[in-house]
Amino acid sequence: MLNVPNYPPPRLLPPQLKTRFQPEEPQNFKAPEKAQPGRFIFDKSALSNLSLLNQVLFERFGQGPQVPVPFATMHQAFEHFAAIQPNAIAVEHQGESITYGELNRQANRLAARLAELGVQTGDHVALFLQRSIPMIVGILATLKAGAAYVPQHVGVAPPAHLRYVLDVAHIDVILTNSRLAEQVPVPDGRSLLNIDEFMQKPFASETEFVESFVPETAVSPQNTCFIIFTSGTTGKPNGVQVTHGNVGNILLTAPGNLGIQPGMKVGQILSIAFDMSAWEILGCLGNGGTLVIRGKDFMETARQV
Repeated sequence: MLNVPNYPPPRLLPPQLKTRFQPEEPQNFKAPEKAQPGRFIFDKSALSNLSLLNQVLFERFGQGPQVPVPFATMHQAFEHFAAIQPNAIAVEHQGESITYGELNRQANRLAARLAELGVQTGDHVALFLQRSIPMIVGILATLKAGAAYVPQHVGVAPPAHLRYVLDVAHIDVILTNSRLAEQVPVPDGRSLLNIDEFMQKPFASETEFVESFVPETAVSPQNTCFIIFTSGTTGKPNGVQVTHGNVGNILLTAPGNLGIQPGMKVGQILSIAFDMSAWEILGCLGNGGTLVIRGKDFMETARQV
C-alpha cells in the first residue's frame, strides 16, 4: 500500500500505479482556539471519523519509545563536538574553512560582546546576513548569549520587511557583515555589529584565545532557539518561536538527525530565513558533521557533499 498525502497529480505517479482518492473532512480535526502545553491540539475522539486503517496507522506511527535528547540546548551539542574534535573542520565555504575549536572560540568571543551590548537570556538578536562562515558564528554566539536568533536573508528581504521584523520581535542588536551593512536598516536605539570585522580583530591576549570568555547564561530547553517569520502571503508576516527542546528533539535523535556523524559532509543550501536551514546548520554542527555552505553554484556544493 502507498499512502500518498495531498493526492499529487497523476502525472507525478508511475503509470502502473492505481490510486484511490479518500478525502478526510477538515471539520473532523477542529483545533481549540488556544493551544496549551500538554494538551492535544485536536479532540482525539475525532480520530473515530477516520477509516479503521488510518486509525491503526495513526496509533502505530504516532507513538513510540521515549528517547532522551542528549543535550538540553543546541549550542551545548555543538560545544560537545568542539571539545572532542577541536581540529575537525566544522564549516567550509568557497575555499575557506574553520575548525570546531576556532568556531567555538569565535562564537564565545562574540557572545561575550553581545552580553556587553546588553543581550540577556530570552532576548532576540537579528541575523541579517547571507550564507557565510560569519553567519554560523553569529548563530552560535547568539545562542551562547542566551538569546534567540532571528534570521533574514539580506538582498531578498526588502528593508521595509527588515524594519518590520525588528519592531515585531523587539530586537535591539543586529548582526550582519560589512559588505551588507548599507542594506540593513538600523533604527534609533539599535546596535549594529559586523561579524566579519569582529572576527578579524586579534585576541586581546593568549588567555582570551584559549578561554574565549563566554557569558554565564541559564538557558533551558524551554527557551527560544530561533524565530522564523512567515512569508506573509495571507497578511502580515508572523514570527514563529521554536524552542531548544523542540529543535533538539528533532535534530539530535533518530530519525531526525539523518545519521549525521563526524566525518560526514552536509550541504547548507537554503536561505537562512527558511526554517529548514536550521535543520541543515544545527543538525550538522549538533552531530559533529562538516557543513558545506553553498555559493552561487548549487551543483558544485552538491558534488562536494
